[in-house]
Amino acid sequence: MLLSVVVALILTPVLCASLLKPVPAGHEPAENAVFFLRPFFSRFDRIFFRTRDGYVRMVERSFSRRLRYSIIYILIVAAVGVLFIRMPTSYVPDEDQGILFSQVMLPTSATLEQTRKVVGEIQRYFQENEKEAVESCMTVAGVGFSGTAQTNGLVFIKLKDWKLRNRADLKANAVAGRAMRAFSHMRDAMVFVFPPPAVIELGNATGFDFQLLDRGGLGHEKLMEARNQLLGMASQEKRLTKVRPNGLEDVPQYRIDVDWAKAGALGVPITSIHNTISEAFGSAYVNNFVQAGRVKRVFAQADAPYRMLPKDIEKLYVRNTTGKMVPFSAFTASRWTSGSPRLERYNGFPSMNIWGEPAPGRSSGEAMQAMEEMVARLQTGIGFEWTGLSYQERMASSQTFLLYAFSVIVIFLFLAALYESWSIPISILLVLPLGIFGAALATWSRGLHNDVYFQIGFLTTLGLTTKNAILIIQFARERMARGEGLIAATLGAARVRLRPVVMTSLAFFFGTLPLAIATGAGAGAMKAIGTAVTGGMLTATLIAILYIPLFFVLVSRIFKGKQPDNKTSEPGPGSPAPSEGQKI
Repeated sequence: MLLSVVVALILTPVLCASLLKPVPAGHEPAENAVFFLRPFFSRFDRIFFRTRDGYVRMVERSFSRRLRYSIIYILIVAAVGVLFIRMPTSYVPDEDQGILFSQVMLPTSATLEQTRKVVGEIQRYFQENEKEAVESCMTVAGVGFSGTAQTNGLVFIKLKDWKLRNRADLKANAVAGRAMRAFSHMRDAMVFVFPPPAVIELGNATGFDFQLLDRGGLGHEKLMEARNQLLGMASQEKRLTKVRPNGLEDVPQYRIDVDWAKAGALGVPITSIHNTISEAFGSAYVNNFVQAGRVKRVFAQADAPYRMLPKDIEKLYVRNTTGKMVPFSAFTASRWTSGSPRLERYNGFPSMNIWGEPAPGRSSGEAMQAMEEMVARLQTGIGFEWTGLSYQERMASSQTFLLYAFSVIVIFLFLAALYESWSIPISILLVLPLGIFGAALATWSRGLHNDVYFQIGFLTTLGLTTKNAILIIQFARERMARGEGLIAATLGAARVRLRPVVMTSLAFFFGTLPLAIATGAGAGAMKAIGTAVTGGMLTATLIAILYIPLFFVLVSRIFKGKQPDNKTSEPGPGSPAPSEGQKI
């Protein structure tokens, strides 16, 4: 935009003075065209002039049928409101990035060998059943998005180039859907296949990223109960799919209860108790030694046969303050229990991470709304937070109204400063819903969402609609300054400025049309912004050009009173406009 301003103020006047030549009044463009193009230009001009005359007659009729046109306008504004209410919301469109992830979760009692078997089956499925779409697979056992555990696994699926996947059944979401149906029959593991999020830095999975929090200090068991209850409700919710916990399940743990009174009576320090069991079953760094010119580290640890079973703890001894060795069994008792293998916190609260996706035909905004409704039915003290891409979506949606309102206010203030008038900005702002109507209708009819890219297209449409209104109203004011009446000046401006309005609108429309029909890498973002701009441009041209003169006349009369309608200065529908060639 800054560059276009510089070009318009500096280069365009120079080019006009250098390239444009004076022409006689009433000339036809076909006269200066190459001879084999003259029939085309002549026919085009005849069609355009008939269209222009019909447009001027429609504008003139609208002045005497204000009520009918006002009712149509109110219906369009109401339709815009309905479209915004019914349009699903999201942050950014899902993209086919050429890769898929497969998350594997086995029961807590599963072994690493079982995990390897499952990820091997997943790899064979993609390599044998999805040969047309999949280029390669890489498997990892013992590690997952939720952490390191022998029950977790990952499979990274690399898809072929977009040019080789030009059919709808070879797209990433189609491949993931078929894989989910195939893996749903597995009994020994839960397998989820999904593409990465549109912004990979903001998470690891598409859909929503949800944190269930223990705000009331209820404890780990209550939080697990709330999580399981939430997952049960999510499995029955039609707006959700692939809802799963992204965390490590509770595992068996061997708990050692120390009788601190006995330990104190035996003269055993607390640090000695902790260090002994840590060094024996974990390890502890002692010092370095040099061997063959290389410095190596020394770690102390109990030998493998003496740290394999829980009863091996009874073989440990701790040195007390008098230098004597005290058996561990003298001041401890042990028992089996279960618990989380790691501490999960979010904003300082104990948390459980849950992933999920919207059901087919639903948006991430609807899925997030469903999760919030279900959390409200849980016990008191359980809260939630959004993280990753979902947090950004909530922040963006909360600022949407302020963004739109600020944009409209800026447009109004600029127009008021430009024309030094309050009536002209108001007449232009009344036209803005007509452009918004096309953007919202096109986006909703294609099943797209109200996301960040739609908002960009929305704001662009506001500017383009304002531009069309300025092209007509500016000339109407100049004609009124020369003494023409309000109606005559408005009709004359509509006649003269129809060509540049249509020309610039069609140029912008066809310039953004490739975005609306884009395919391949990044097509989601391009379709979102292209659909909004092209749809808004159509209604801002086809509908708004009828209402721009009408609103200008109505608002001018309200602010300045009724003005004389000097129709004698208006050229007839079939007569040429001598000033058109000069003013274009």
